[in-house]
Amino acid sequence: MKYAAALVALLFAIASARADITIGRFDMAEVRDTTTLETKVIADWHLNPKDAAIRQKLVEITVCEWWPGMKVRLPVTMLAPATGVCTNVLIENTGLQWKPAAATGAKLRLLKENGVGLVFIGMVPIDAMEPVGKLHLMMEEHFIQTKDTRYTPAWIWGISDMRALTAAMAEKDVFQPKKVLATGGSKRGVATAAAGIADDRITAIMPVVAPVIESPGGTYVEGMLPAEITKMNEDFIAAMKDPVGREKLLVRQKARSDERITVKMARDAGWSEAEMKTACNAAWEACNTTSHLDALKKRGTEIFYNQGSNDNVSPGLVELGRRFPQVPVYIVPGGQHGGAKEAGFVKSVGGLPEVDENLYAFAQHHFFGARHMVAPPQVTAKWDKAAHRLVVKVVFPDGSEPQDNTVWWSVNRHPDYSIAMEFDGWASVPLQKSGADTFGGEIIIDGDVKTLDVITVHTQEENGSTLTVSSPEIRLE
Repeated sequence: MKYAAALVALLFAIASARADITIGRFDMAEVRDTTTLETKVIADWHLNPKDAAIRQKLVEITVCEWWPGMKVRLPVTMLAPATGVCTNVLIENTGLQWKPAAATGAKLRLLKENGVGLVFIGMVPIDAMEPVGKLHLMMEEHFIQTKDTRYTPAWIWGISDMRALTAAMAEKDVFQPKKVLATGGSKRGVATAAAGIADDRITAIMPVVAPVIESPGGTYVEGMLPAEITKMNEDFIAAMKDPVGREKLLVRQKARSDERITVKMARDAGWSEAEMKTACNAAWEACNTTSHLDALKKRGTEIFYNQGSNDNVSPGLVELGRRFPQVPVYIVPGGQHGGAKEAGFVKSVGGLPEVDENLYAFAQHHFFGARHMVAPPQVTAKWDKAAHRLVVKVVFPDGSEPQDNTVWWSVNRHPDYSIAMEFDGWASVPLQKSGADTFGGEIIIDGDVKTLDVITVHTQEENGSTLTVSSPEIRLE
């Protein structure tokens, strides 16, 4: 009885502590208010000097007043066909530059071939935003003092996409959007998801190498990562033979650290352990799509994540498959977040041609109904440890029959948030058609297999575009 009473008291204390961490909300009336944009025209509408079929405009807008006296202002590039009105619009973050951003790849094709309007807002890590070298410190201080996740990167990145859309919609002679697709990679993928969750003007999102279910790249309160993973990472860096690669990896670690708070900072401000644990994921709640799937489905928002299996900014992919197998994904086996080649990063997902083609195919589907989205495949994977045999069966519930089908596997993967996980090896063999909408295969895998991770990848060519999707990541033991 005493134990039960103590347990109830403990749970009440934790719940009370959690209540002190406030999830930062977006005031959508403020987001859509054009009078607060304080738009400064840097270059009014004019034809692109290199392509007269494209017109462009560059402005600077107020994204928000993050706290009293601290206005965040960013550049926005708008691109459109030389004539006509854009009813389909694509939003993305780009680099912080004071000249019109250029469209490339799938985005340029969508603009020139299909008349899709493009809106690019300049966004960089918080420490590189004005006032440079100080804004991230002020952000951290406001978060520490208020415990409000409004003062986190996910919040400011998310509102940037939404305010860019507001700025574009003020250009009524050029933009009258009926459908809006947001996309972007890494921090821009965070912006994509946060904007898509909060803003019902956005009808589809394609985040790339962005967190789906867990805190990206480690805990938001640094110092709360499990000790064994911290040691693994320290040992990994210490064992690196290339000094340039080691230095670049340390620079990456510091860049992530500069946008987070530490255990010492939180404790010095009187935070409890429960508050620190809650903050680790609450800081990213604005972009946590899996917390909002029902609302997004009801709204009709389309979702398509493109991830890397070896990206510690996108942890929890196995858990994603267990809990949310209905989320459309393309998980690139061996795909990394990106980084210096000297540190061993050679398979950056954001730069892969099939990911760019996925944007084109997804847009063709969403904007024009020119192709169908392949439904997430239903995978049965069985591992016979004694026989070292993996048997895989894939069924497409929507009747899809992709032309290329492959099964990939990785043995004894390192844990999420470990640097070693970013370099886990993968192998593959083709799957064979075994019936209507069904593919399968058997593989013999030698060695001491403690865990076996499986991903199936499928490519569907249709009506001039190529879509690559995958199963969730499945872990067998």
